[in-house]
Amino acid sequence: MAEQRGLRRLTRADVVAIGAVCLLLILLVPVLFAKPREQAVRKVCAANLAQIGKAVLVYAGDNKGEFPRAGGRSTVWGGMPFNTAWTAADRRIAFTLAADGSGGSASINASFYLLVKYQQLPPRVFVCKGDEGTTEWKLSECNFLPSNFELIDAWDFGPPDESFKHCSYAYHMPYTIYPLSTSLDPNLAVAADRNPWIISPASHAQDWTKWRPDVSYLGGVVGTPAQACMGNSITHRRDGQNVLFLDGRVTFEKRAYCGVEKDNVYTISRDITGHGDPYGIGLTPTGLACMPASRKDSVLVHDAPSVYSQERR
Repeated sequence: MAEQRGLRRLTRADVVAIGAVCLLLILLVPVLFAKPREQAVRKVCAANLAQIGKAVLVYAGDNKGEFPRAGGRSTVWGGMPFNTAWTAADRRIAFTLAADGSGGSASINASFYLLVKYQQLPPRVFVCKGDEGTTEWKLSECNFLPSNFELIDAWDFGPPDESFKHCSYAYHMPYTIYPLSTSLDPNLAVAADRNPWIISPASHAQDWTKWRPDVSYLGGVVGTPAQACMGNSITHRRDGQNVLFLDGRVTFEKRAYCGVEKDNVYTISRDITGHGDPYGIGLTPTGLACMPASRKDSVLVHDAPSVYSQERR
């Protein structure tokens, strides 16, 4: 009669080895799937900015080369005067303009919204899936609307306490003596993923003290690549940002100093002569504190929960 051989029992070393392999797989699977997903998000985000870029150029063509700018010539960055102003019958009421069109205040999103109002760009184009806390704006979800109210009747992505949640992108400061126009340097940045120094809808903002450009710059020590990445947008894991330039191209830039002469598109240049500044001055999101230093200085900003109360982090 044949002798039966019993199965070898697992030793403690075997159990430990199997457990280690399982743990390694658990740790690796999210990493392996995260990169392809992030690449897909970046591509969709870039496509959004490309659509915005085309709409901006069409808008400028219809407005003597000037890029979207809500309100009037002397309007400042700020919220609308009251919660229902975004449904106002005309521009003067919406932005509290004087009879001659001067004065008033408007959000950054109100300038973006002109592309929805006049170029029929859908609100979903202004949302990046990598931007936590931001959602597509839907008119059907708004309360107390005037009868027969449509997207083209609005002046912003909803009231001031909601608008900032419905746009993922930063825009060159429109309420300034240096607004964008088609006659300027084609390498100027027009828009990009949100500014890392201004708080996001998910309450994220970078720590200014932890970053340094990894190139030579005025008055500072050259940083490491890791420190340089701390100056990138938070939208794409700090790996870089999609940037829309004035000539209509959209590229994924691994550093924020990608403007004219390596100008940092998220800070104010310290050089008023128009030369680039990789470091710059950090932003406090109020109108006077975010003015470009010259016509070659890109300063991309987005609305925060309050453009008056947030401080630079």
